[in-house]
Amino acid sequence: MSNKLGFVTILVNDQKRALDFYTNKLDFKVEMDNTMPNGFRWLVVHAKDQPDFGITLILADTDEKKARVGSQVANHAFLTLQTDDCRRDYELFKSRGIRFFGEPTQNPWGTEVIFEDLYGNRFDMIQRS
Repeated sequence: MSNKLGFVTILVNDQKRALDFYTNKLDFKVEMDNTMPNGFRWLVVHAKDQPDFGITLILADTDEKKARVGSQVANHAFLTLQTDDCRRDYELFKSRGIRFFGEPTQNPWGTEVIFEDLYGNRFDMIQRS
């Protein structure tokens, strides 16, 4: 039996804006973008070097979902984005207007910095030691 993660969902208020953020600011790639007959849009992006794990950008279409946009895990880092050069990507993403919580710091496990997407979901960008 093979077990591995395939997708994680991020609730968004606007799929067009979310798609722009993930593709143009984080350099993610579109894996799937399909609209079902009922109007439901299945939109999946993935990190350019990891096509087997996608983020579904799901429209928050109920009050319950809308209440959770940007705070699916409160103020904890929701996902970890691994990089081979944290400081380089920090400068690049910062120049694209991404909001960071401090600057990259060196830790025993690597260099890391926290940033957020356009809805406030936090990511831990890390360059492992």
